Amino acid sequence: MRVLALILWLCGSGAALADVVVAARPIRAKEILSAEDFVIKPANVPGALARLSDVVGQETRVALYPGRPVRPSDIGPPAVIDRNQLVTLRFARGNLMILAEGRALGRGAVGDRIRVMNLDSRTTLTGTIQETGVVIVK
Repeated sequence: MRVLALILWLCGSGAALADVVVAARPIRAKEILSAEDFVIKPANVPGALARLSDVVGQETRVALYPGRPVRPSDIGPPAVIDRNQLVTLRFARGNLMILAEGRALGRGAVGDRIRVMNLDSRTTLTGTIQETGVVIVK
């Protein structure tokens, strides 16, 4: 009976290891990532990223520390608009298009929704960031 229990324990105790992306050096928040910033190590970390292609070219949302696995919430697309940056606001409906100058009240990447203050009216609006840095207001 003891031999059977030992065999079952040995077979069931070894968790399967998978490759995970791990920071190779301390990385500050808001840094653009390259392949040299990471190494691949075997580990059993649910939810950790497994491919370098998932992190290269992304921007850190939080500080990353050496030896710690990278999770999807730790990184994201690079920001194209910073807080307090002057941006163009665009409102379009049918043949009408209004352009105005605004100040970003947040930081964001393409496709993110941010709050922006219209500098003429001092009204706070929410819009979507485009590749050109223009904020589309609806």
